[in-house]
Amino acid sequence: MDPMKDVLGLTADYAAHFLGTLGERPIRADASVLELREALGGPLPEKGREPAQVVAELIAAAEPGVVAMPSGRYFGFVIGGALPAALAADWLTSTWDQNAGLVACGPSAAVAEEVALEWLRELLGLPEGISAGVVTGCQMAHVTALAAARHHVLDRAGWDLARDGLQGAPRIRVLVGDERHVTVDRALRYLGLGTGQIEPLPVDGQGRMLPESLRAALDTGTGPTIVCAQAGNVNTGAFDPLEEIAHAIEGSGAWLHVDGAFGLWAAASPRFRHLVAGSERADSWATDGHKWLNVPYDSGIAFCAHPDSHRAAMSVRASYLEQVAPDAGRDQMDWNPEFSRRARGFPIYAAIRSLGREGIAEMVDRCCDHASRFAELLGAEPDVEILNDVVLNQVLVRFGNDDGVTQATVLGVQEDGTCWLSGTQWQGRAAMRISVSNWQTSLEDVERSAAAILEAAAAVSGSLR
Repeated sequence: MDPMKDVLGLTADYAAHFLGTLGERPIRADASVLELREALGGPLPEKGREPAQVVAELIAAAEPGVVAMPSGRYFGFVIGGALPAALAADWLTSTWDQNAGLVACGPSAAVAEEVALEWLRELLGLPEGISAGVVTGCQMAHVTALAAARHHVLDRAGWDLARDGLQGAPRIRVLVGDERHVTVDRALRYLGLGTGQIEPLPVDGQGRMLPESLRAALDTGTGPTIVCAQAGNVNTGAFDPLEEIAHAIEGSGAWLHVDGAFGLWAAASPRFRHLVAGSERADSWATDGHKWLNVPYDSGIAFCAHPDSHRAAMSVRASYLEQVAPDAGRDQMDWNPEFSRRARGFPIYAAIRSLGREGIAEMVDRCCDHASRFAELLGAEPDVEILNDVVLNQVLVRFGNDDGVTQATVLGVQEDGTCWLSGTQWQGRAAMRISVSNWQTSLEDVERSAAAILEAAAAVSGSLR
């Protein structure tokens, strides 16, 4: 028997079974953390076991704690599923096991990534000639793009960051909306920019930055400045007025970065492209492939309109690295924070090749239609309030105009297992947050899930009477 063939056959059979039963299985995990520690833990093994036995035991011990995240009824945290072609390409990525840091380590990995990034640039309506890097997710896409921004604005101020570091450097102002995503602040912290340099600006009732507040801030401050705008608020789905923001920044010397983790994908849809109007005028962009492109975790992309600043912030050289002629390929490590890295370009390439421009647009449209249907079904009931304008794929719901009822309803839905969604706080009030991002989600999934949500809400209300 061939041990490699045995273990891969076992894994493929299980994968097909797991994915084939998503329609019936509960979305929640069935085992507690304590139960999983008992099942997976124990003393350090002294002797090894056959690979097939290891995988079989791992499946048996871990499956009770696996959330059915690839299901069309998973609506938590803006998480998509994995398209079949992207999943298969991800298996090939592990099989080929290419170190996608240098062209010399794997020319196919380098070229597939290069091609996929150019396709993404066109799909998302970004300018020609920009640079890009594939990273783990939008968190590191922010780090990458904002590192380029930090280098660029300090260079304009006459400061050599690569030589002198941040100590003694001119102070960088960072202007952000009050409802920006926490990964922006975290990225700034990674880059040595503290909370004292972050200036939150007022937002409207949907979380959109007010352009007049940005204009006032730009008029009253001086020095190197970075502005972070948002394409798709993580709670409401709302978009900052990007065209007005870009116009306010024009001529100021400030760098405009767009957080488009999931919202930037609106550009792929003729129906929703208007939401990102003005984004093409930015200096950098960050987005996720494992959200709306539906590739397996992990996959993030950073784009930059200033390739020289991007490369200066990221690249490194060492004498032992094989040097190739400039026309021989693109070393991926020059555009992201990693040295050794997984060949994440293969699943992105396969996803785009699988769907094409039309298929991606249709998927975005379908998810947004499903979000609207959720709002219709839930909002039609008494004591259920839809808190946001459903402009994209996010729905915020509140029950009984009461924090306790809303939070208990969220827990009830999670425990039921028909679907999974999360709770949040929106402008001081508890809310249920529904995110529709999975290529598999059907109208039947939406209607079945909405019924389960209303049933959980009724059970909570009944228990309080």
